[in-house]
Amino acid sequence: MTSETEIVRARLRMVETQIMTRGVRDERVLDAMRSVRRHEFVPETQVPFAYEDRPLPIGHGQTISQPYIVAWMTELLALTPGATLLEVGAGCGYQTAVAARLCRHVYALERIGELARVARENLRRAGVENATVIEADGNLGHAAFAPFARIVVAAAAPAVPRALIEQLAPGGRLVIPLGSSEGQEMTLVTRAEDGTVDRSYLGSVSFVPLIQEPGA
Repeated sequence: MTSETEIVRARLRMVETQIMTRGVRDERVLDAMRSVRRHEFVPETQVPFAYEDRPLPIGHGQTISQPYIVAWMTELLALTPGATLLEVGAGCGYQTAVAARLCRHVYALERIGELARVARENLRRAGVENATVIEADGNLGHAAFAPFARIVVAAAAPAVPRALIEQLAPGGRLVIPLGSSEGQEMTLVTRAEDGTVDRSYLGSVSFVPLIQEPGA
């Protein structure tokens, strides 16, 4: 990619061939994926591969998810303009930027300090003003701004952290990959108005693990 025209074409092709063909149909999500400049969220060595159909390393043993996975998880959230989203695992800030186009505010937690710094800089450069990156343990959520209408977790856990269930608002939706290195399932957790929690298992995925505190 050596020109702005080529970059735009690559991004549009990504949406058409990787995302729409796999069934993502929400036009707001598709527009966000067309708009956010993914190559500006990856390390310089990964820029030539930014719009390919795969995750990419971003350092510290972490990855930026495959574009389709970002779009699919975002569609599952069913974000509304007035919603507040808690994102666990901000990484480089790419999914934060996509989601921020679709809701009121994103609180993005990242426990690796250097990645939190990079995410803030990436979002600042991208002009995203309705997102806050916080260096914190995602297992604990962010009680100060709870409850959240939507929660997304960009790393695999053996079970949904209790704090995230407690911080999910009635009528809310939580998207998280559940499982271990031997197998994971994308999972949609919904909380009814009466507090009842339901889970839907939507297909196999592969994510880096959500870092657990000792004894957690």
